[in-house]
Amino acid sequence: MLAVAQSCAVVGLEGYVVQVEVDVSPGLPKFHVVGLPDAAVQESRERVRAALRNSGCEFPMRRIAANLAPADLKKAGPAYDLPIAAAILLSTGTIDLPSEPSIFLGELSMDGSLRHTNGILPMVSVARDQGFSAVYVPFVDAQEAALVDGIRVYPVPTLAALVAHLRGELPIAPAIGSMANAVVKGETRNGPDLAHVKGQEHAKRALEVAAAGFHNLLFNGPPGSGKTMLARALPSILPRMSPGESLDVTKIYSIDGALPSESPLISERPFRSPHYTISNAGLVGGGRTLRPGEITMSHRGVLFLDELPEFNHNALESLRQPLEDKVVTISRVTGSVTYPASFMLVAAQNPCPCGYYTHPKHECTCGPSAVARYQRRISGPLMDRFDIFVEVPPVEYEKLVSEDWAEDSGTVRERVEQVRDIQRDRFETTGFWCNSEMGPAQIWEHCRLESAARDLLQSATRQLGLSARAFHRILKVSRTIADMAGEESVAVAHLAEALQYRSRGVS
Repeated sequence: MLAVAQSCAVVGLEGYVVQVEVDVSPGLPKFHVVGLPDAAVQESRERVRAALRNSGCEFPMRRIAANLAPADLKKAGPAYDLPIAAAILLSTGTIDLPSEPSIFLGELSMDGSLRHTNGILPMVSVARDQGFSAVYVPFVDAQEAALVDGIRVYPVPTLAALVAHLRGELPIAPAIGSMANAVVKGETRNGPDLAHVKGQEHAKRALEVAAAGFHNLLFNGPPGSGKTMLARALPSILPRMSPGESLDVTKIYSIDGALPSESPLISERPFRSPHYTISNAGLVGGGRTLRPGEITMSHRGVLFLDELPEFNHNALESLRQPLEDKVVTISRVTGSVTYPASFMLVAAQNPCPCGYYTHPKHECTCGPSAVARYQRRISGPLMDRFDIFVEVPPVEYEKLVSEDWAEDSGTVRERVEQVRDIQRDRFETTGFWCNSEMGPAQIWEHCRLESAARDLLQSATRQLGLSARAFHRILKVSRTIADMAGEESVAVAHLAEALQYRSRGVS
């Protein structure tokens, strides 16, 4: 007898409905799974067999063929265990599928319980978009699935509980989720507060400008000057994510299996800080299963590269295209996927191998050639993609022991959110959401220079030999500084500050 159940697949961030067809026919006992399954899907045969028996259900000792359609779409992961088991139970007459269009998702344990399954949120989203009205998911993933409005989510603890529900013996109550509650529950910040950073007022100002316009930022200075602490304080002043941004980021973490168990929703902007030994695939994405890399995990947040010159040269160069396009396409023999990569790049570096080349009191032990080689590890094209360059000098003793506290992150964040509101209104009909995303057409429309500022920009472009990219990035940063001052046009003071931040970024 032929039976059909519905499930979902995710390739990259794109979801697809998968039809699970199971045919139980007379013949020697054999269990086949076809439809381009990977090893995890093939192994579902043993999990389903044991789960059915240990749940008190009969496993048919016949020839069983399970087809996952469409057959040309590669199926990966254990999420097809539950729909295969449901289709087998339907074919033997043990259950009747619900009358409403339903999706089944979940990995089965051999005792019949359902385990956590990666990618639940994007799969439930595509089920809702395709017109399904109900979805059956593992109990532990119910709150994640319930974040999607417009579809009923049934939390299934065990296969036996699903059988009792479909028979009408012991109904399962739909899960109730709330975006608002999820955001409040997940609103925690563990990084340092700006008030804890002694001195470095110039660097703090640059950090606020970068946060307000989502500009890429590079700190340069000797060891112990506070570069890392400043960078780690950045999430505390970034604006809160909107519900749409939270869902986008949560989908990425759900697919990667990195979603925190205590919170179904990522409500805090990501801050990723990979070690400099990271591989190209780890940074950009890829590998055997085309997983998202750190740049995608940093989507709508911050990618912090500490000790920038120590990173692999090829890995750093692979950042150039995603920084411009805000997406990354990974192509391998096994397929091609596109992941979002709209992240803020923040980096820190020492001026030389020993770190004391610019230190006013500590003598540098590096020769001129060693310093030059060290600084050339970062290519000109990559350096050109930073908007703001900040020199971070050593902190003086008087400031370290001072009992005066600086502005706290909450106060700075309020100003940043006000500036982001200005940008949101400005780009309401364009699809952009901050100044750093502007293209040339938007730059000339929104970065109107006063006459004196235009003369200053002309002089600076000729004297510094700015590239076209650096030229446009200066205008974007000056637009952000003008927004912070509440000005409609870009004045000399705004442009001068933006030029000051390009002191190491000329090319």
